[in-house]
Amino acid sequence: MRLRDEIEALFASEKKGFTNQDFALFADFKAALNSGRVRAAERDDSGAWRVNQWVKRGILLGFRMGTLVDMSVGQALHFFDKSTYPVRPMTVANNVRLVPGGSSIRDGAYVAPGVVCMPPMYVNAGAYVDEGTMIDSHALVGSCAQIGKRVHLSAAAQVGGVLEPVGAVPVIIEDDVLVGGGCGIYEGTIVRERAVLAAGTILTGSTPVFDLVRGEVYRRTADSVLEIPAGAVVVPGSRAVTSEQGKEWGLSLYAPVIVKYRDEKTDASAQLEDFLR
Repeated sequence: MRLRDEIEALFASEKKGFTNQDFALFADFKAALNSGRVRAAERDDSGAWRVNQWVKRGILLGFRMGTLVDMSVGQALHFFDKSTYPVRPMTVANNVRLVPGGSSIRDGAYVAPGVVCMPPMYVNAGAYVDEGTMIDSHALVGSCAQIGKRVHLSAAAQVGGVLEPVGAVPVIIEDDVLVGGGCGIYEGTIVRERAVLAAGTILTGSTPVFDLVRGEVYRRTADSVLEIPAGAVVVPGSRAVTSEQGKEWGLSLYAPVIVKYRDEKTDASAQLEDFLR
């Protein structure tokens, strides 16, 4: 693939002065990101996710190539950022509902037709947001995060990205997932299709998840990220501290808990947002 080979070569060169040809190459790379032709991670036929390290290198290359410029709008909105990552240019032809109120989509992010963006929300460079997803108010889609079809990111949901290291799996939310208000998904966590995260659920690589239905505990390992099973309904919970001092003080630690797997009642609740489209 010509684009991949040229991006890899430019990244490896570690040059500091860039030519017009270099900037043209990076513009082609961003156009491929914006159109969804390339992405930071992809799912194979077996369901496993693999990282496209060259894409992450290309995104990092953009930060090295860019210079700090004034992107302010009038006298009221002042912005100073890398010249290589302005706000993504969009028109009504993109078929994305970008509701007024202070939202931003950074250049180099793919936002599919049918996505609804409620203000204020932010999508960072390298992110991939698929068809029919709703990004609600005060929600964040981090750099390189992969969001599937018909996902609902509720108000104040924070989806981390994971740009570095380049080999690390970014946060991935598969199709038809409902992420409740105030949730946080970080450190390369994978949330499989049709899962539901109740409001306030926090998922990180260092937090074990307790499955009451299957009697299992899910953790990140040296070889794999934390993964939430398909259809799981996860709620915030707690577990007692078993050390002597913990018992004496009556302490408990936060613990996400899978209390059930998705059923017809859950489906009915998760489908309500379709009327807003």
